Amino acid sequence: MSFILTEDQDMLRETALSFVAGELPVSHLRALRDKGANGNDAATRKKLAELGFFGVIIPDEPGADTFGLVGLGQILEAQGRTLAATPLLQTALIAASALQLGGTPAQKAEWLPKIAAGEATFALALDESAHFSPYSVATEAERNGQGFTLNGLKKYVPDAHYADMLVVAARTFGEAGDRHGISLFLVPRGAKGVGIQTLNTVDSHGAAHVSLDDVHVPASALLGPADEGADILDPVLDRAAIGLAAEMLGSAQAAFDMTLEYLNNRKQFGQLIGSFQSLQHRAAKMFVELEMIRSCVAAALSAADAGKSDVAELASLAKAKAGELAHLVSNECVQMHGGIGMTDAAEPGFFMKRARVQEALYGSASWHRDRYAKLNGY
Repeated sequence: MSFILTEDQDMLRETALSFVAGELPVSHLRALRDKGANGNDAATRKKLAELGFFGVIIPDEPGADTFGLVGLGQILEAQGRTLAATPLLQTALIAASALQLGGTPAQKAEWLPKIAAGEATFALALDESAHFSPYSVATEAERNGQGFTLNGLKKYVPDAHYADMLVVAARTFGEAGDRHGISLFLVPRGAKGVGIQTLNTVDSHGAAHVSLDDVHVPASALLGPADEGADILDPVLDRAAIGLAAEMLGSAQAAFDMTLEYLNNRKQFGQLIGSFQSLQHRAAKMFVELEMIRSCVAAALSAADAGKSDVAELASLAKAKAGELAHLVSNECVQMHGGIGMTDAAEPGFFMKRARVQEALYGSASWHRDRYAKLNGY
């Protein structure tokens, strides 16, 4: 199988790398943090829309070609290199995928053009506890004459503090933990009964707890068939895991490059510390892991675009390995920088903090290893 980018995808990658380096360096995230923005940056969203990044997987017309998930993966990897806080993962990947996979013609016609133009941002409201467990949905969606009434609490929802729309997973049948009985709903963030508790997160990207108190939505808000939302949620979460793995690859590569530069410039006892064999061994391990995970992410992105039957396995493989990589490289980046690496004045700490959030989102390494084993009959 070939993982070579097309000419257009390669141009997209170079455009994304140039944009994030020039417009969204780590200092931009620091500035957002210092003014308490929690990653909310309307000016950046406008620039992303002008570049067409929100519409990478959305065809201009039905059946038209797109850059695909491989193309969007290049953008996510690029933004990972500078820890850029953008709505691309939640809106351009997760929401666009959910609408494409489960939306009605009316929903697609209304929302996909708005996503592509950067006119609407989304957030997936799924988790209800401190740990990722996609079927542990207890939020209730009770049928009424005009549609549904939603009640429940969603915890740590990325981008929910500023998103225009929420994709809410609620239970229309069964008990928490059952796969069957989950339904997905499109809910405006400003709807009556929706409460938003903005969180100041360690990675400065921001998130929110979302409460739903007798939130009434029409039947047209249902995304996909009632009780069968998991059939949409599963492939969407696979795409989310793959996209986040691509972002983590970018973050790990940038942290490694930063560390390598430091090793080649910092002197101790009259020698470059990069000449110390013990540090060379640690750097070599990181390099090997980076190259291996790059292949895992490429395979998962390609399989998702091709609709292969092993997408779920490759998604879990990519997310598990990327989580371990981000943990290793961010730790080593701080440690090899020594005392300066522990200070807020330097950048290594930003990569460590973001890595800890990336590791937990959409399943930890242990969660995905367990899932990978089950998918292979163990």
